[in-house]
Amino acid sequence: MATFSKKLLSGSTDGKAVKVAATATAGTLIHTAVTGTTNLDEIWLYAMNTSASNVKVTLEWGQADAPDGNIEVTVQAEAGLVCLTPGLLLQNSLVVRAFAATANVITVHGFVNRITA
Repeated sequence: MATFSKKLLSGSTDGKAVKVAATATAGTLIHTAVTGTTNLDEIWLYAMNTSASNVKVTLEWGQADAPDGNIEVTVQAEAGLVCLTPGLLLQNSLVVRAFAATANVITVHGFVNRITA
């Protein structure tokens, strides 16, 4: 029977938001998934935009190659908390990174439900 445990994003300090400083690949580290292929990380991410302009955010989901590894979301001006990923799964130490069209105005909040077999 599978068990679930809620975890902080590995790129977060004490559960605080991760500020997206990168404006190109390789993006700012958001989370590194669980090691191996038996367990899964269900990753929930939300973005907040402190800018007065809309800002495009690109998530590098396990790889940096476009379009296979990219998830793109435009976060509206002064918006927050906008869902970036609704519990998408990742494993095998794959990495989630983010970059934005404007540096230091997007923060990413979230959590991981670690699913162990």
